Amino acid sequence: MTQVTSKKAALVTNVLYDALIAPHAGNPAPFLVDDHGVTTTYDAFVRRAAQMANVLLDAGVQPGDRVVAQVPKTADAMALYAGSLQAGAVYLPLNNAYTEAELGYFLADATPKLVVCAAATEEMMRRLCQPIAARVMTLDDGETGTLSLAASGAKPHCDPVPRGPDDLAGLLYTSGTTGRAKGAMMSHRNLLSNASALTALWQITDKDNLLHALPIFHTHGLFVAMNTSLLSGACVRFMARFDLDGFIAALPEATLVMGVPTFYTRLLNDHRFSAETCAKMRLFISGSAPLLAETHTAFAARTGHQILERYGMTETNMITSNPYAGARIAGTVGFALPGIEVVVTQDGHPLPHGEVGMIEVRGDNVFQGYWNMPDKTREDLRTNGFFITGDLGVIDSEGRVSIVGRQKDLVISGGYNIYPKEVEDLLNAIDGIEESAVFGIPDPDLGEQVVAALVTEHEAFDLAGVQAHVASALAAFKRPKRYVIHDSLPRNAMGKVQKNILRQMYSD
Repeated sequence: MTQVTSKKAALVTNVLYDALIAPHAGNPAPFLVDDHGVTTTYDAFVRRAAQMANVLLDAGVQPGDRVVAQVPKTADAMALYAGSLQAGAVYLPLNNAYTEAELGYFLADATPKLVVCAAATEEMMRRLCQPIAARVMTLDDGETGTLSLAASGAKPHCDPVPRGPDDLAGLLYTSGTTGRAKGAMMSHRNLLSNASALTALWQITDKDNLLHALPIFHTHGLFVAMNTSLLSGACVRFMARFDLDGFIAALPEATLVMGVPTFYTRLLNDHRFSAETCAKMRLFISGSAPLLAETHTAFAARTGHQILERYGMTETNMITSNPYAGARIAGTVGFALPGIEVVVTQDGHPLPHGEVGMIEVRGDNVFQGYWNMPDKTREDLRTNGFFITGDLGVIDSEGRVSIVGRQKDLVISGGYNIYPKEVEDLLNAIDGIEESAVFGIPDPDLGEQVVAALVTEHEAFDLAGVQAHVASALAAFKRPKRYVIHDSLPRNAMGKVQKNILRQMYSD
């Protein structure tokens, strides 16, 4: 009889819902505080998630169906995520900046049962959803829109749909800088294992107040920041977007920030930002794009806080992190997270410490494969469980990982391998250069030639002096053959420099 009961209990498990949402029923502590000062308690969030789940179930959403969300960053948007988990759906958030053509691809590929969008894009979304027979509902700020109104009339209780560790919970499309965008399939185990590891490593608790200004259509803002907050019971100051004035105003009450390098450079450029501003701060975390060593140093000098840099990607969530207690070394992304194996390889064979090669990773955090792309899945996921990241890196004798660059960014000129980050680090350390991007373009003689795009601090810029400095520090084959000046570098929504755009611009 006991065995039968345990089997039934196992059948009603919904892994992520049970870990992230269910424990907060009856919890009166604040969960989300928005830009208008409106507070959503944990208990209210649990009830709102159940209302969302009931609307999804009434709309015909079945276990494993995709729910697409291209919506503003609101408390109801988070409740939609939680309700999707509760209803057994696969949550698919999309960047609000995607165009009609881009959305058409994602919808045709993912074939969702339900699409939730802002009222302003409803007509376009209905047109795109006709061929796939997906239902469209709307969600806007202030609990307006057809989804929010339907949720307000739904029951605040819902039995969670059974979902096991290997069932899909999320589907996130990569940026698609080369070829078609790929949908990374994330299971309940993938997301919970990573949230658990990060919560423990970064010592996040219900005493924390996270200042959250990231988008929630991305791994960083949703699965890293929000899953760890839900797991720990932290309070989240939920900013609709990064606004410097609002961010600085909120800092004195914050204990934790998860941001991208742009956040930190903009803070450093504002005289109001000081050690006193962040007197309650416990931890600043940076990711999604490389943090310049000079930013790391300047931030520590201004505030006394060393930014903790970590490394991850859509297919794996977080892979490594600098330590919470211990040296956080600029230019490295730290050690493999507990339970995760990281190796550097050449042609699949592990390399010794100190040698540059392909970063591969294995662990419960590694995704289930690419949606509708079995060939690409077999290409990137080895049969032994290691995922080939596409990133080039090196592991030192202590186990610290440093990223050299993307394999696709590797420049091969005259038969020599050139790692752009080595050249960028040299350029970024030169006075007068704010940042740089080094990339290769076709060359009839060398195969590829090196180009450096520079953002400079002053109009009167000594390019000849830069070239002389580079010549004294780098072998001739590594030196840029061409320098181009930009007001700013093209970036995606998470702040990553889009070298594919630069390559196309100068190859043409």
